[in-house]
Order: sequence, then structure tokens, then C-alpha cells
Amino acid sequence: MKTALLLVDVQNDFCPGGNLATARGDEVASKIAELISTPDSRTRDYVATVATQDWHIDPGAHFSEKPDFVDSWPVHCVADTYGAEIRGPVRRDLIDQFFKKGEYSAAYSGFEGKNADGALLGDWLREQGVTHLDVCGIATDYCVRATVLDALKEGFEVRVLRGMCSPVDDKGGADALQAMMDAGAEIV
Repeated sequence: MKTALLLVDVQNDFCPGGNLATARGDEVASKIAELISTPDSRTRDYVATVATQDWHIDPGAHFSEKPDFVDSWPVHCVADTYGAEIRGPVRRDLIDQFFKKGEYSAAYSGFEGKNADGALLGDWLREQGVTHLDVCGIATDYCVRATVLDALKEGFEVRVLRGMCSPVDDKGGADALQAMMDAGAEIV
């Protein structure tokens, strides 16, 4: 059994002060930073730490001046901007691979993301022999949920680190956790 830690969209625009801030974004970033900065955790528990990033160039109707907050959103995580960067105190140098998604479309699942070599997240994980994922990040009710559901469809065993996830809203977050559990994820 090889387990990877998957950080979903822990980016400036999804934390306080960002264009689509979640209330617990900074708390989640701090907890994740502490986890990945602990040498025992990185060397004993995880064969890799990977991160997904919304990385929008021209995602079409995903951006809207009058967003419905279901299918359309305010401008966020524009490629090569501060809003798209990984949120400090999470250290980029402790992340083994980055998978960027949503350049020209709405992309919620990290499994739509590609690394710098063009490899899809699922393919890269399988090449590393990963069979299990611990997933955390932002937002529980959108990108975390989509990523977890796709991970399960791709055959990975998944644990969701609930305390290291931030929802857009509490009800949506609770519903998402239930949907992930119903699909076969373990919620811890």
C-alpha cells in the first residue's frame, strides 16, 4: 500500500482576502503546512505530496460579472497571478508535483489537472505505485468533492481529512462529506 497526500486548491483566491474566499481557508492552509512540514509524516506516511491548482487562462462561462455561484463564478485563480499561488504557510518546496486545471474550461476535479510534463494526475499517481490517497483542501463542496469522487472512480482508496477541508458553506460542506462517504471514501 502506497499513500499520497493530495492537496486540493489551497490557493490565495480561496482564502480570506481572495476573490472566492472560504471562511476556514487560512486555518486549513496552516494545518496542512504543519502536516507536510513534519518530517516523520512526509517520510513515513506519504510516498508523495501533490497539489492541484485552479489555473484559469480563459475558462469561458466559468467566469461571470454576474455569477450564479453554481456554474459561474467571479474571476479567480488566473494563471500566473497572486490569486492562483499556493497559500502560505504551505511550502511549495515540500510539494512533489503540481497539477494545474481549468485553463480553458471549468475544471473542478484534480483529476482533470496536468503536471508540467503533461501527465494527468491519475496517470502520474499510478506510475508512482500509489493506491491510497489522503485528500484535503478547498472547497469541500466543490473541488474536494469532485476530486474525491473521481479518485474513487479511478480505483484509489480515499480518506478525506475533514479537519483540513474548508467549505464554501457549512451545509454544502456537510452534504459533500456525506456524498463522498456514500461513494466509498473514509471521512476522518
